[in-house]
Amino acid sequence: MLRRVLRPFQKMPSKPKVQLKDIGLDIGLAFAKHVYKTDYLHYGIWPEGLKVEPANVLEAQTKYADLLLENIPAGVESILDVGCGSGKFTEQLLDAGFKVEAVSPSPHLSEIVLSRLGDRARLHQCRYEDLTTDSRFDLILFSESFQYLNLEEMFLQSRKYLKPGGYLLICDFFNREHAPEGSRPFGEDEKSPISGGHGIRRFLETMETQPFLQLKDQDLTKETAPSLDIMRDLIQEVIRPSWNAVAYYMGSNYPKFTACFSYLFRKKIKQAHRKYLSGNTSGEQFFRFKTYRLFLYQLKEKDSGIDV
Repeated sequence: MLRRVLRPFQKMPSKPKVQLKDIGLDIGLAFAKHVYKTDYLHYGIWPEGLKVEPANVLEAQTKYADLLLENIPAGVESILDVGCGSGKFTEQLLDAGFKVEAVSPSPHLSEIVLSRLGDRARLHQCRYEDLTTDSRFDLILFSESFQYLNLEEMFLQSRKYLKPGGYLLICDFFNREHAPEGSRPFGEDEKSPISGGHGIRRFLETMETQPFLQLKDQDLTKETAPSLDIMRDLIQEVIRPSWNAVAYYMGSNYPKFTACFSYLFRKKIKQAHRKYLSGNTSGEQFFRFKTYRLFLYQLKEKDSGIDV
């Protein structure tokens, strides 16, 4: 019976699969705009004295954006913003006088970026690994987009599109190899409830093999971790009750369909519960398993702008 129902759909022309991370970013932006009154899609910086509550999300995210601007070296004129989200920070870069191009692999977010920026900046609607352009840049920015990239391909692209002596500015979280000092060691089967991120040791070891000079390594884990408490509270207080209400309605009124759907997507549902609905995505867990870093690297001039 199920095969007969699904057979018509099997004949439909195949389309590129929609990535779960893209859906997450789209939903995240919707919540950010309507709940927190912000267009940013990045973590916030929560210094001591700034109360961790929804009313302060925009202020914390603004502090993050200000930190990025402060770490752009003198003399930089052109910037490639990789994974530009909603284009909010790209707009800030333009307003600050930089010449900017942006990369956005998400079709929905690309529409928002184009609507926001118009013809002020060129938007490349592709993955960074697939980027092809004649432009060369003084700085390439990865603001919470670095975790999604293939390291080897990222280095090839960056060496190709940086000008002599150009910079990489990376602000993102990485996976810890060991538990933070003063806390209990990782258990043999213990896993982070928060997915994503390259291993910090692998990243640093790989950087040592590349023609880049490290100028800065700033640990922002403590200041960014409270962003996960905000996310956890939103999930537990809004998203989880909504999920449970819909599940109850569907189970009561369409039990056969619900049972079939739950079976077919049992792995995805279990993953969503573990990652999002369990309540484990807290600032404490983030600090335990992740390290949030701001890195600034400079490409050695003899390796700049070459075909690789």
